[in-house]
Amino acid sequence: MKFVSETTIDKAFDRLEAQAAGYPKVIDSFQQEQPVLIAYLFSESLELLTEDERQYLLFLVLVIWESVKMTDPDIPFVTEEQLGIAEEQNWEILQEQTETKFRDRIGVFFENYPQEDLLAFAEDALAQEEDDEQIVTKEGSEPLFICLKTVIDCLTAKA
Repeated sequence: MKFVSETTIDKAFDRLEAQAAGYPKVIDSFQQEQPVLIAYLFSESLELLTEDERQYLLFLVLVIWESVKMTDPDIPFVTEEQLGIAEEQNWEILQEQTETKFRDRIGVFFENYPQEDLLAFAEDALAQEEDDEQIVTKEGSEPLFICLKTVIDCLTAKA
């Protein structure tokens, strides 16, 4: 998989943000092309998220998906097995971390990661800034990050 750059991610973000009227079409397209991922976003494993977090997660996943498509339109179909393996591996890595701060706990994921800009996008989107309106709760940050990392892993894997 080609490297997805920050510039591409910014373009995808801007494109999605600008097309509010076309947003349902983007969701429909995503659902048709990646039904396993859309089901994952609305699965029981993410029920602890607030409604705002779930909507934010959907937007972030769409930005990631659009970014990957802009870089390499031949995105593999994500399978349930692939998704399950990736998610389990990511949770295992996170649970091994002893740090207490969110950014410190997820730092291990950046070591030699081939899609560092996509991962940095996920990290930055979930960062808690004191003067910002809080969409992401402290409890939701880790499940959201694992979900985003899992989606990135699956979308950028080449069969």
